[in-house]
Amino acid sequence: MSDNDTVVFESPETVTVERRDVPVPDADEVLVESRRTLVSTGTELTILSGEYPADSRWDHYDYPFVPGYNNVGTVVEVGDDVEAIDEGQRVATLGSHARYVTVSADACRPLPDGVSDEEAAFFTIAEIVMNGVRRGEVAFGESTVVFGLGLLGQLAVRVCELAGARPVVGVDPSAPRVGYLPDRPSVTGVDPTTDSLEAAVARLTGDRMADVAFEVTGNPDAIPGEFDALRTQGRLVLLSSPRGTTEFNFHDRCNAPSHTIVGAHNSSHPSVATPANPWTNKRHCELFFSCLADGTLSVSDLVSHRVAVADAPETYAELLADRSEAMGVVIEW
Repeated sequence: MSDNDTVVFESPETVTVERRDVPVPDADEVLVESRRTLVSTGTELTILSGEYPADSRWDHYDYPFVPGYNNVGTVVEVGDDVEAIDEGQRVATLGSHARYVTVSADACRPLPDGVSDEEAAFFTIAEIVMNGVRRGEVAFGESTVVFGLGLLGQLAVRVCELAGARPVVGVDPSAPRVGYLPDRPSVTGVDPTTDSLEAAVARLTGDRMADVAFEVTGNPDAIPGEFDALRTQGRLVLLSSPRGTTEFNFHDRCNAPSHTIVGAHNSSHPSVATPANPWTNKRHCELFFSCLADGTLSVSDLVSHRVAVADAPETYAELLADRSEAMGVVIEW
C-alpha cells in the first residue's frame, strides 16, 4: 500500500515528499500512524544544508535522507511479540517525518491523558535539555546563562528555572527569539550585539557572574567568549552539537579560572536505570509529560509554524533561507 507520505532530503537543499509503501512491523515492533511531528531546526537544517566539516561526526549522513525524530502518533498495528503497547494507544517515538513509521515497542513513550499531541512532540528536545541541566548539576539558587535561544535554548531556560535557578539569562542576537522567553521575574533576555554580555550578567547576578552557562548556539566560534559570563570555577555545559572546531586557550579560559567543561550529548543518558543514575531518556520523558499534564511546564507558546506535510518542501526552503523567527515547526498529519 503506497500511501505513506514521507519527507525526504534528496540532496543538499532539496526536499521532496515521496509516496512510499506502508512499512510492516516486525514481531517486536509497532506500526504508528503519525499525528504530529516536530522539525529539529538545528540538526535537520544542518544536514539539509550540507554545511558541516568533512570527516566530522556530521559527515555520516548520506542522501537521500529521511529526517525527523520527534514523532507522536497512534499505534495501528502491533507485532506478534508485543505485549506492553496496545492498538489505539498514543505514543511518542523517534520516528521520522512520515505518515506511518515502525518502531520498537520498547522505545515507545506512552502519552498520558491531558497531554496534547502537539506539546508531546517536543519530548526529545525536553529529554536532551533535562539531561544537560542534570549533568550541569544546576542547584537551587544558582545563576545560569543560556547562549542561543532556539528550541533547545528555550527549553533550557525553562528547565533551569524549574530546577530552581535564578536568575536565568537567555542570550541571543535575534529579537524574535528573545521574545519567546517566558515573561517571569527570574528570566531575562540579553542581546549581545546591543548590550555588553559581561556587564549584563554582572548586573543581574550582583557581580557574582554565572554559576553555569549552557552553549546552545552550535557555533564553534562563539564558545570561547561564553566563558566570560562565568564566575571562577563555574561550569560550561555543551548542550549543542557545534559544527566544526574551536580554537581555545585552555590555560587562560579553563585552567587558570578552574572552569569545568561538561559534555551533554543525548547519548550520555544511561541505557538502563541504575541506583546511581536512574535518569534514562524514558524517565526524563515521563517527567516532561508529567510537567505538561499538571501545568508546571508549557511549550505551546513555542509553536511558531503549523504546516501540512504537502507544504514541507516550501517550509524547509524558508527555514534554510532564514530561521531567525522560527521556533517550534510542527508538521500536522
